Order: sequence, then C-alpha cells, then structure tokens
Amino acid sequence: MPMNRDNEMIRRIRKGDRKQFESLFRSSYISLVKYAKTFVKDHDTAEEIVQDLFVRLWNDRQNLKIKSSLNGYLFRAVHNRCLRHLEHNRVKERYERDMTGKQSVEYGTPEEILKFNELQLRITGILEKLPERCVQIFCMNRFEGLKYHEIAGRLEISVKTVETDMGKALKEFRKELNER
Repeated sequence: MPMNRDNEMIRRIRKGDRKQFESLFRSSYISLVKYAKTFVKDHDTAEEIVQDLFVRLWNDRQNLKIKSSLNGYLFRAVHNRCLRHLEHNRVKERYERDMTGKQSVEYGTPEEILKFNELQLRITGILEKLPERCVQIFCMNRFEGLKYHEIAGRLEISVKTVETDMGKALKEFRKELNER
C-alpha cells in the first residue's frame, strides 16, 4: 500500500470507520497469524496474539500514530507481541521449575502454596497491565539478569529509555503489591 493510502486508512480508522477497520483486519489477518505462528509454533496462540492486537488497535484508535507503513507497523506489533508471549512463557516455566524444587522445603503447607500461587497471579496481572516494552525490559533485567546497557543494545533503544521503562514497571509493582 502506498503511504498516502495508509495515511487515509489510518485517518478513517481513527475516526471510527468500522468498515475500514474490518477491511484492514480481513486483508491482514491470515498473513499476520502465519507470521506469529513462526514464533509461537501454535496456531491458536498465534490467532490470539493477532486478535488481541486488533482489539487493542480498535480500542486505542484515537491515539493511533504510525510513522512507517501500516503493514510494517502491524508485522512489527505482532513480532513484539510474540516475543513478549515467549518471554512470559519462559519466565513462567523458569519460575515453576524453581518453585517446584522449593515447594517441598520452603512452601510445604497448603496455605503457603496457596499464598505463593496468589502472588504469582498478582505478578502476572501486573505484567499484563504494563506496556509491551516495559514488560520486555523488566523480564530481561529481572529474569535474564541483563544490565541496562545490554538491554538497550538488544532492543536498539537508549539506556535512558530502559531506565524510564524499568522505573514505570517498578512503580506499578510497588503500587499494586502495596495496595493489598
């Protein structure tokens, strides 16, 4: 699609043109799902990722700002969502593996196991509220042990951006975990 056609489509979607949005969905959906499946290796998960992208796109359409081609934007968004999904699964698996070994020693009683599981759910809930890049940066720092400059290099962003996003993530964790 030429850039001016993209701009017109984006403008119409921003104004709430459902037909234009449905047209974009229909023309992009299959190729985006195939692309997502190359990362997540599961068709249902790939569909969920793409569907979630379109739901968020529609819900936040007034703030839609795309500086590249619309197609490029959609594929980059799916790519980032797939990476976030894979990272989230890796963190969950590592956490479950670590906790399985510790449960018999540290989390022996059913009450303690229940409390631990509730905390895991709260942490997952907090991560789901954060923007994609914040989650990615938080996980890379806290679960992979990467330094800010290493994260900045991998994501091709500034160290200051990494610091800012980590600050947002930590602030959200403090707020959410102190409320209860």
